[in-house]
Amino acid sequence: MIPGLPARPPRPNRRSLLAALGAAAAGISFGGLEGCERAEAIGHNGEPLRLNLYNWDTYMGATTLADFRKATGIAVKMSLFASNDELFAKLRAGNPGFDVIVPSNEYVTRLRIAGLLQPLDLSKIPNRVNLLPSFRNPLFDPGRRWSMPYTWLVLGIGYRKSKMDGVPDSWKWVLDSDRYKGRIGVFSEADDMIELGAKYLGYSVRNIPVPVIDRVAQMYIRQKPNIKIFHHDEGQDLLLSGDIDIVMEYNGDIAQVMTEDSDLDFVVPREGSLLNSDCLCVPAGAPRPDNAHKFINFVLDAHNGAEIYETIKYPTPNEAALALMPPDYRENPVIFPPPAVMARCEYADFEGLERAHLFDETVTRIFAA
Repeated sequence: MIPGLPARPPRPNRRSLLAALGAAAAGISFGGLEGCERAEAIGHNGEPLRLNLYNWDTYMGATTLADFRKATGIAVKMSLFASNDELFAKLRAGNPGFDVIVPSNEYVTRLRIAGLLQPLDLSKIPNRVNLLPSFRNPLFDPGRRWSMPYTWLVLGIGYRKSKMDGVPDSWKWVLDSDRYKGRIGVFSEADDMIELGAKYLGYSVRNIPVPVIDRVAQMYIRQKPNIKIFHHDEGQDLLLSGDIDIVMEYNGDIAQVMTEDSDLDFVVPREGSLLNSDCLCVPAGAPRPDNAHKFINFVLDAHNGAEIYETIKYPTPNEAALALMPPDYRENPVIFPPPAVMARCEYADFEGLERAHLFDETVTRIFAA
């Protein structure tokens, strides 16, 4: 059976952050901001001592929110989204009260063009000096006027070694083969689906010709009977639980579950892959922008950053935090693939609303087929 796209994806319940702290105690919710408004202390800047963060799941240090409150007095309410598409749709309908969001690089551009971001006050983010030079002036945000990098990441294949016929080092095994029929998980996000399909077919993830987009769509439609689930943000948990044996997923997510199950591994396919950088932004209409800047600056501190990356296992763009990390992080080839692998990977660009709508329409056609 091929599931469609549920209105709200099931949320993983495995994560140590929720298990250790409890969702309520950690200030975490799985949707909107219901119930978060109440009488509270006011800071010297006139803003309530509160911050609403809209973040990916499993993407925060175990003590980061508590540490930030201890340092500043500001309590964080963290709500979770499962895809950039969900984030964009939420903000396009009107910011319900978020102060900091964590979109990927392409969506930083898309949100900015749509008028859904406000520029950063760089004077309030002195810890930006901790960034690696390669993350200080990206093409999608020259001068870092709209975003600060949180992580960078590479898409690949997570898999259960005991169920594979060797290392599944090609996108073929999730996109174009029945070898693992009924045990495959594939991303449901439009950009990732189309761009990785083009990469498998031998094209760049940028400026994909329209006929190639149609070829990618036909490939996914043929492959649907072999795919168990088009997942949202829970591929690593489906792999860990044994619901699937092979999945399109990010390196950091698979690195997390590899610490819990030695039968799991990760590979970047030989055709190459897609790079992303998730970023900290202040959305238009943020009710507490000063608190937002304090939080972003706090995250970019070396020690605070190191605590986050030790938990989430994603590669850091923070040079000062990286210097504090242990060898089993800095030398982990899942977290930091070797240069020969990285040379086959690319960042995608936001190529305008017309192209974004074409991707959305193509994926809608795939799921409807």
